[in-house]
Amino acid sequence: MTWAQAAQSAPVVEETLPSPAMTGHFKLQTPDGRTLSDSSFHGKWLLVYFGYTNCPDVCPTVLNEIGLALNEMGPRAKKVQPVFITVDPARDKAPVLRKYMSAFDPRIVGLRGDGEATEAAAKAFHVYYRPVALGNAQYTMDHSGYLYLIDPKGKFVSLITGNLPGHGIAQELKKQIR
Repeated sequence: MTWAQAAQSAPVVEETLPSPAMTGHFKLQTPDGRTLSDSSFHGKWLLVYFGYTNCPDVCPTVLNEIGLALNEMGPRAKKVQPVFITVDPARDKAPVLRKYMSAFDPRIVGLRGDGEATEAAAKAFHVYYRPVALGNAQYTMDHSGYLYLIDPKGKFVSLITGNLPGHGIAQELKKQIR
């Protein structure tokens, strides 16, 4: 079974998961140095994904599928602000993140912070991440693979599995966004 086939048969977390502990707050920087927080997007649905630019397959695939989902949503896509937050601030400096994000739909905002800000954002979303040594001073990142949907008032609504194709992501978003 290929990754794409597995994605199509993967279960979707559809229910609203009330979690008062999941705040969804962040305060990070764009590659051009602007500081943005979750409140910067008040009034929009936030679709947040955590990953890293050196990811060889899953992260770029998810970001591409988010772009396809936005295209499928048509005018409703204007209600959604997709956000990519790197969990590898040591390597994902502003120029690296800028170049990486240029390969994806321009509606997706890439954000980074120092180690402390990254950790705070990850905690706010209950995101797991950690470096995994590969040898020769090289490492990869292990991390959660969900898309986090936050409503226009800043309330956590649901998790969407990160291995859905664009059509599946669009369908999940359409269930919430009228």
